[in-house]
Amino acid sequence: MTTAQPTRWFGPDFVAEQRSRYGHRRPEGRPLSYDLAVEDEYEPWRAWLDAQLALLPEKDAETYARNLWRDQNFWSDHIELAAGEALRASGLRVEYERLWGTQTPDWTVLDEAGQPLALVEVLTHSPSKEMYGRMRAWHNLVERVKEIPVPVVLTVAGPQDRPLDPPDARTAKRIAQDLRRYLLSPLHRTEFPSQGYTFLLQADRQTGTAMRAPAMRTILVPPSSMAGVVSAQPLVAGIDEKVRKYRALAEETGLPLIVAAGADKFTGLGIEQLDCLLNGEHTVTVQFNYGDTFIHAPMELQPGNPPRWAMPPELAGVLWVDNEFPFTAIWRPNATALRPAPDRLTGSWTR
Repeated sequence: MTTAQPTRWFGPDFVAEQRSRYGHRRPEGRPLSYDLAVEDEYEPWRAWLDAQLALLPEKDAETYARNLWRDQNFWSDHIELAAGEALRASGLRVEYERLWGTQTPDWTVLDEAGQPLALVEVLTHSPSKEMYGRMRAWHNLVERVKEIPVPVVLTVAGPQDRPLDPPDARTAKRIAQDLRRYLLSPLHRTEFPSQGYTFLLQADRQTGTAMRAPAMRTILVPPSSMAGVVSAQPLVAGIDEKVRKYRALAEETGLPLIVAAGADKFTGLGIEQLDCLLNGEHTVTVQFNYGDTFIHAPMELQPGNPPRWAMPPELAGVLWVDNEFPFTAIWRPNATALRPAPDRLTGSWTR
């Protein structure tokens, strides 16, 4: 007797196909998720994805498998699948995108008899398309500079009152050519002007000599495009919008409404920022990298009046989904919810 094996969407055949499609390209021409798609160390991650898709209807699994590795879909699809896993942890069933009239909340939780227990909508806080574009443009230059066989570290001089615009692909190619000539020249310099940009040789703070990069290649540390204040306010504005969208359905069905929320890793947003907003704690979180010269525009702080977010009464609570594999979930209930989530659903979640 032969037992059918579960579909491996992201097994060896997928890895081989990704290597064949993108492996011959320069690194800057590959998806940002390429390493996760092909490297052996991320096999448990891919196996987890296979396990999640195996629980979906075949048509929905095919759609996920087709779109998940696109840069713009990567984190939102992961947060959605991880939310489904967290809901199943209660031992209850879940249904993906069940049709309720004209609306399809991401997940509907069902009891053992198949009766609905809760509606769950998923929200992922993501960078803007503009930020992704800037990151890709700087990544393009980083990969070109990496081909220079001189083990030094460079940064880019930039203004402190605004972000530094990245070069386009043609300019990046010319910059890499200029930097190759500079670094292979016998002349010793610490600044390298090129195409309207100035690149700075980084020194070791202890020895004062040029910082040595690992391996025989030049490392460029560009502006991160992510520098700035990390706040949960855009996230909770999105949660409020989800509640407005599904308020009538929750009232009509008498079911608790839960929003499962997470964030793209590039945003720097975590449960800590959400908790600060829920508790009215005045904490400012800033993220930046070594190559950033501009962090954030001036902002006014009001220590005596910190921002605070109150969950709307139609919301049973927020299920925070972490973006670190294996994607743990943390429950933040709404103490004033009109329709609280049942304990049998939330009892297995971290609080």
